[in-house]
Amino acid sequence: MTAKSIGLEKHGLAPRKHVHANLPASALVEHAIRRDEGLLVRSGALATTTGARTGRSPDAKFLVDDGQVHDEIWWGEVNKPMPVETFDRFHRKVVDYLADRELYVFDGFAGADPEYRLPVRVVTETAWHNLFAHQLFLRPGRAELAGHEAEFTILHAPHLEADPADGTGSGAFVLLDLSRGLILIGGTQYAGEIKKSIFSVMNWLMPLRAVLPMHCSANVGPDGDTALFFGLSGTGKTTLSADPERRLIGDDEHGWSTNGVFNFEGGCYAKCIRLSQEKEPEIWAAIRFGAVVENVVVDRATRLVDYDDDSITENTRVAYPVDFIPNAMIPGIGGHSRTIVFLTADAFGVLPPIARLTRDQAMYHFISGYTAKVAGTEAGVTEPKATFSACFGAPFLPLHPSRYADKLGKRLDQHDTSVWLVNTGWTGGPYGEGRRMDLKHTRAMVSAAIAGELDRVSFSPHPVFRVDVPKRVPGVPDRVLDPRSTWEDPAAYDAKASQLAGLFRKNFEKFGNVASEIAKAGPRAAR
Repeated sequence: MTAKSIGLEKHGLAPRKHVHANLPASALVEHAIRRDEGLLVRSGALATTTGARTGRSPDAKFLVDDGQVHDEIWWGEVNKPMPVETFDRFHRKVVDYLADRELYVFDGFAGADPEYRLPVRVVTETAWHNLFAHQLFLRPGRAELAGHEAEFTILHAPHLEADPADGTGSGAFVLLDLSRGLILIGGTQYAGEIKKSIFSVMNWLMPLRAVLPMHCSANVGPDGDTALFFGLSGTGKTTLSADPERRLIGDDEHGWSTNGVFNFEGGCYAKCIRLSQEKEPEIWAAIRFGAVVENVVVDRATRLVDYDDDSITENTRVAYPVDFIPNAMIPGIGGHSRTIVFLTADAFGVLPPIARLTRDQAMYHFISGYTAKVAGTEAGVTEPKATFSACFGAPFLPLHPSRYADKLGKRLDQHDTSVWLVNTGWTGGPYGEGRRMDLKHTRAMVSAAIAGELDRVSFSPHPVFRVDVPKRVPGVPDRVLDPRSTWEDPAAYDAKASQLAGLFRKNFEKFGNVASEIAKAGPRAAR
C-alpha cells in the first residue's frame, strides 16, 4: 500500500518502504514474530520487551506552547512548554527517520459514545506497537474505516533517540501539539506512552464539551447501576473492576457526560506482576492469542511465563481487547454512576480499609489523589513514600485540577452518588511490619458498598481523617475495620496517622484557591 493512498503525506510522511494499513491482530502477530519483535508464550499471547524504559517517561513529555492553548494549560512540572520551532525540528527528524522504515498504520477511535468519540491514527515502525494500538483503542468497522479522518495522529518512532541538547533532556520524547492534532513519540519502547498520550488529549478536549474525563475503571451491575474505581497504578482498580458478578465497561479511562459513563478505550492494559489464576481469573484468561505481555520473564524452552519474576521490572503489563473479558459491556457505555470508589494503597498502614466520604471530603480526596510507594519500587525509596497525583491522574491533565473537580462535584450533586475511600494497602503496621489487605476482604467491602448494604450499618468517625468508618461489613471481621486496633502499639499508629495527615495538608496547599469547605474537609493537622 502506498503512503499517498491512505493520506500519510498529510503528516509529512513519504515512506520509501512498504506501508501496512489496518492489519488484523493475527497478521500483526505474524509480522511481529517474523521481525523478531517478540515470541508466542504457552497461552498464545505475544511476549515483548521494552528495553531500558519499562514505564512512562514523564520528564520527556512536552506540550507545544502556542497562542491557541497558552492561557488554558496548567503549566508546570506536569505540562512543560515546548516552542513551536523545536517541535517542528523534531517533526522533521521523525518523518525523515520513518521514511526508511516499513510502517504500520492503525485507524480507530477513542471514546465509545459516538457523540464524543475522537478519530485517531497511530503510525508505528514496529508491528507489535501497532498491535498494542489495535487492541487498546476502539476498532472501527469497514464502513467507519472508509470514512475515517483522524483528528489526532501519533507518529511513533521508539528506536529514534533524541539528542538531550535538542530540548528534551533525555533520549526519550513525548511531544503533543494540541492545536495541530499531532503527537511525536520516540526514544522509548514502552507501549503505554501511546495510550496515555491520547488520554492526555481526551483530558484536554472533553471538558470543553461538558464531559468529565476520568482515570478510573468502571463496571455495571445486573440492575444497571454503574460503579467507578479511581486509583493510581498498583491500587487494584483493574483487579476490583473485573468482577464476575458485574459487566466491565473498561479498566482505565472513561468519560462522564450528560448521557452517562463511557469508555475511552477498546482494551485493557493491566499490571500482571504476581498474577494468579485463582485471584484474578478474568485477567488470567484474557492472556491468550492477540494479547501482548510486556517485560515478563519467559522460559524460552517451555514458553511458560513466570508472573512472580520481577527481574525485568515490577511494571509487567498485559494489553488485550476488552471483549477478552467474558462479561464486558460492548459498546462500553453505561448509565450515570451511583457509586464511586477511591482506591489507595496506603503503605503507612493507617487509613481504614473502607470509609464513607461526604461530598466535600470526596472533592478533597479527588484533588489529592493519594497512594504510597514502597521500598524497592524506585531508586532511593527505603520507607513508605506518600504519592499525590491530582484527580488520580496528574501526568495526563492539561488543565488545572480544579477544572476537573468542579465537574465531578456537579455530577455527584446531580446523581446523588455515594463515594467511598478504600485502602488496598497495609494494615497492622506500615510496609515492612504490617501485612497487605486481604483481597477477599477488600472485594467483600467494595461489593457491600456498591450493593447498598452499608446504608444499614452504623459508622464512627476516624479521629484523624474524619471519614466515616463502618462498624460492620458482611464477610469481614469487625477488627479489620478499625486500623488502629490492628497495630500492636496504638501510640505508634497515632504518630504515623498524624504524619500522613500532615503530608496531605502540605500537598493540598499547592492548589491555591480551592473552595474553603473543600480545603477544610481534609484530615486534622499533624501534631
